[in-house]
Amino acid sequence: MTAEELAIETEKINALTHEEMCRLWRFSMPGTCKYFDLTSPLWPIFEKRFKELGGFTPEISKRIGL
Repeated sequence: MTAEELAIETEKINALTHEEMCRLWRFSMPGTCKYFDLTSPLWPIFEKRFKELGGFTPEISKRIGL
């Protein structure tokens, strides 16, 4: 991944709402979301923002359902 691609993806991650991040976390099929690839530079960026927003809360879990 180039520095430019990383910057673009970082902007996309930073634009996600808390609920959007939770939806990705819950509903992405394994291996389909580049943000969850632990070998990718995107994972630490996603993880940091997700934690800053409060992670998975019971309220969001109820809102987005199963």
